[in-house]
Order: sequence, then structure tokens, then C-alpha cells
Amino acid sequence: MIILLIAGSFLSGSLMFSYWLGLVGNKNLKVVGDGNPGALNLWKASGYKFGIYGILLDFLKGYLPLIWVIGSDYDQGYLIVPLAIAPIAGHAFSPFLKGKGGKAIAVTFGVWSALTGFEVSLVYAVILALLAAVTRLIYKSRPKSTEADGLQVVSGMLLLSLYLYMRMFSSAILWVWFGNFVILVYTHRFEMAAWLKRMFNKGT
Repeated sequence: MIILLIAGSFLSGSLMFSYWLGLVGNKNLKVVGDGNPGALNLWKASGYKFGIYGILLDFLKGYLPLIWVIGSDYDQGYLIVPLAIAPIAGHAFSPFLKGKGGKAIAVTFGVWSALTGFEVSLVYAVILALLAAVTRLIYKSRPKSTEADGLQVVSGMLLLSLYLYMRMFSSAILWVWFGNFVILVYTHRFEMAAWLKRMFNKGT
């Protein structure tokens, strides 16, 4: 049964609602902006109405599968780890897009909202907001780069680990964080590589 639940959670995450909504609006997100088939790119390509729908649906595909198992026999110890990571992995490696999914930000919020009653997702949102404010101060009137956005997402998730540690969450939850962090690093690998290259060039 646990295998079926993990597969169902992965399938839920792999449903590329934002990409499909983009097609409804005659926008192929794979060739728009940075090519991300997720909700933020949908917002940029098709406007805030489509973007809100995309964010909500991408959130729910991480939230609903976990809410269904929270409090059940499968919400015990380390069983929750693959169940929580599966929707995020499904979005990042969606078979509907031949394994080339989105950056898994909205679905990440959905998973953590279900796991912790919105506590950790709200903390992550605050961290990202603070990082965004710092970035605005750095860039001032210059347009913010996509690498800056990627760096915020990844470094924000890294900082979130400090909160999880201080709040003494279980080791299973810490493993969920680790899996989530690895996936976010992968989905933002190009932005991270560009930032590291720029830092290296500055140093030399």
C-alpha cells in the first residue's frame, strides 16, 4: 500500500497544471522566459489570473496527498519521508514533460503546509521575503536576474534548516527537508552555476 501511496503522490506532483494552463492561453511556457513550466513563469507569460490559478493548483498537488495520510498509519516515523518528497520530485521530473519539469516552488509550499500545519511554509515565505528585500537593496533600480531568484530559493531553503533544528523537528522531517533541498538545488542548477561563475570571475 505504501508503494501505491508514494506513486500516487508522485503522480499528483507530476500533473503540470501551470504548463497546461499556459497552453490554454496560447503560451508554451517551455519557450517563454527562462523556460520554466511552473506557476511563476505562467504569471509572467499569461498574467496574474492564470498565475494565481497555477500557483493554487501547484500548491494543492503537494498539499492534498499529504493531508490525506496525515494522522494515518502511514504518518509514522520515516514513512512520511518518501510520501512528502514524492510530489516535489513529481513536479521536478514530470513524466508528462519527459522528465523536464518545473522548479518545484509552489508544490514545496504545499508539502510543508500539510506537514506542519502551515508553520514551516510561512517561515519559508518570510525568509524568502527578507531575502527579496535584501536583493532589492543590492540591485536598487536594476532589473533582478533569474540567477538572483534561484539563489534566493535555494539559500532560503538552506536557512530554513536552522529553524527546523531550533524547533527540534523530528529526524524524519529533517530528511524531508534534505530531499527537498537537493531537488531545489537541481531545479535551480543553471542559476546557481551562473552565480558561482560570476563570483569566480569577480575573484579573479
